[in-house]
Amino acid sequence: MSLAALFGGLSVAAGAFGSHALKERLSARALEIFEVGVRYQMYHALALLLVAILLSQTKSPSPNLIASGWLFIIGIFIFSGSLYALSLSDIKILGAITPIGGVAFITAWGALAIAAFNYQ
Repeated sequence: MSLAALFGGLSVAAGAFGSHALKERLSARALEIFEVGVRYQMYHALALLLVAILLSQTKSPSPNLIASGWLFIIGIFIFSGSLYALSLSDIKILGAITPIGGVAFITAWGALAIAAFNYQ
């Protein structure tokens, strides 16, 4: 739960930083890329919070539920992190890393779906 809250708070801070400090420094496209990173970080911070709550409610947590949490964390670092780095540095190759984070998110949602299906 702490990590989910930290990611959520950092996404709010990053959003404010982007809309205030970076607005005049980045191109419109770079700012748009940055904002996608912020948005996906917040979505997945909330998903991670859900996973944490579910984990706290079970005596024997599902391996899929645990995997889902880790995959959300990995996805935030890779997906949002690569978008932040891309928008701030304009190093185009960083865009090639972003889909790895997207796959982590998709896999996390799948693992969460399986865990929810089997939730008792």
